[in-house]
Amino acid sequence: MNKVRLSKITVFPVKALSGVDVESSQITPAGALQYDRQFALKDENDRFVNGKRYPEVNQIASSFDLDQPMISLDIYGFDDPQSFELRAGNNQLEEWFSDFFGFKVQLRESKESGFPDDLQRPGPTVISTATLEEVTSWFPDLSVDQIRRRFRTNLEIENCPAFWEDQLNRVPDQGVRFQIGGVLFEGLKHCVRCPVPTQDPETGEAYSDFEKIFMQKREETLPAWIEKTGFDHHYRLAINTRIVQINAELKLGDELTITP
Repeated sequence: MNKVRLSKITVFPVKALSGVDVESSQITPAGALQYDRQFALKDENDRFVNGKRYPEVNQIASSFDLDQPMISLDIYGFDDPQSFELRAGNNQLEEWFSDFFGFKVQLRESKESGFPDDLQRPGPTVISTATLEEVTSWFPDLSVDQIRRRFRTNLEIENCPAFWEDQLNRVPDQGVRFQIGGVLFEGLKHCVRCPVPTQDPETGEAYSDFEKIFMQKREETLPAWIEKTGFDHHYRLAINTRIVQINAELKLGDELTITP
């Protein structure tokens, strides 16, 4: 039998903007992937500017050079990219975002911990390629890549069936320890999804009945061995984690093994 392996590592340098696929990632002292959600956009009330509050954020086409670091920004459908040094306090960069949204936007940075959605489970999210393919089959007019961009997970694994990753939190409130390469994780929760997956990743337009269709199909395909009390509702996908061992690096091809 083929071994379950890490097939994709995606970090999101600016929370709510596009991801970057990398071949390896150092683990920060706070137990996060290097560069992941290192920056975040905040409004004048110190609230996140993200797809939950502002679906139009999906209209921003962004790309990154993490070595510099630089960010290139454009609007989907236009051809006028502009590049900026990616750093907090860059007035020109903040002005671009402020002009786009129509209110003052600030860029904040947290180099070690980033800005995770789940503060109690701040590690990378885990999903299998087979799961993404299965979910895609529920929405015939969407592609696997579009589903991948909607759910915005960090770590993708291969050589396993759909929803294999559900066993990384088989029983509610009982963490499952597992290793990917030399990094020790604890699987802690089936990720509760927000409105972002319902939105087109380039326009922000809502997909009619996306959540309803997803929840119905997720319930129908829930593995028989899963403890169903952990699913008070079925709008859940991927596993929230905590990194237990931080002095390590993840690399594509690393094997995933569940720790006894």
